[in-house]
Amino acid sequence: MAKKDYYEVLGVKKEAGADEVKRAYRKLARKYHPDVNKASGAEAKFKEINEAYQVLSDPDKRAQYDYYGSAQSQPGFEGFGGNSAPFQGFEGFGDFNDLFDTFFGGGMHGGRREPARGADLRYDLRISLEQATSGLEKEINIVHFVTCHNCKGSGAKPGSKPTQCQTCHGTGQVRRSQRTILGSFTQVTPCPTCYGQGKTISSPCHDCSGSGREKKNQNITIKVPAGIDSGYRVRVAGRGDAGKNGSAPGDLYLFITVEPHAKFNREGTHLYYKQKISFIQAALGDELQIPTLTSPISLKIPKGTQPNTTFTIKGKGLPSLNKPGTGHLYVLIEVEIPTKLSPKQEELLQQYKNA
Repeated sequence: MAKKDYYEVLGVKKEAGADEVKRAYRKLARKYHPDVNKASGAEAKFKEINEAYQVLSDPDKRAQYDYYGSAQSQPGFEGFGGNSAPFQGFEGFGDFNDLFDTFFGGGMHGGRREPARGADLRYDLRISLEQATSGLEKEINIVHFVTCHNCKGSGAKPGSKPTQCQTCHGTGQVRRSQRTILGSFTQVTPCPTCYGQGKTISSPCHDCSGSGREKKNQNITIKVPAGIDSGYRVRVAGRGDAGKNGSAPGDLYLFITVEPHAKFNREGTHLYYKQKISFIQAALGDELQIPTLTSPISLKIPKGTQPNTTFTIKGKGLPSLNKPGTGHLYVLIEVEIPTKLSPKQEELLQQYKNA
């Protein structure tokens, strides 16, 4: 049997402290545990990681290993096959709930399965550019689950109450032991009788059939912040579906679409507007009324303004959503050249040309 470098197995230096060894072990154990990683060789790798941790986490065994160089050459040190406990060393994960969270996605708190919260809901909201500029408060109508008005969410008929589940004795979970080549392993699953609630209802509420909730059509007041753009989501906490049997409700998410504007193009907080003027206005200058998202504003066009000149009107864009400040309005000047001229106009332009 080839000698093993346990420090290399865990990916730590020889001078690594106990906490660093534990962190390395936890990380690798999550990655290679056979119940999580089905790749070929994962099981052998996990066993090797566990073997290394059993040595390096024990001060006496680690001192012997550092002196003799390998587990094989340590006098009186028993190997890790055979009758050795294959899951010794899981103390690095804390208590059983910590291990359950690591390998089975969590959901256990204080020895009891936490009731599932209600579903999150989506509402697609289309708003105008003006509404995106000023922000918005309005009522929307949604159909969702709410707490049952009759049983107040308990699921039990008024005058009665839920009782402790006799299968799981109120824990909401059952344990099932398995024997594998690595030894015995206990798996925790939701109770099949109470579905993880820890209680059963012998006299269910007639209005909600014991679920503790009912479907209703409701008006909800929502707020959309100023400066929002298409693609953003607004979370309305606790306004999704009510959870079953009084568990926490989900959230409502507003998916925002800002409708295109007839006059302005938007880029972030800035607005872009095209203004056409005649070549006479460009040559002689003028004062124009430029629209904004609130009220028109005056813009002076100096003499000799060239086509495609851009003027900046500061602070007339949209407010920033995440920081102070407001964008600008950029006005692009387009000079129109007439396609038809009267005889008098042609005469005047010829005189200008020959001057």
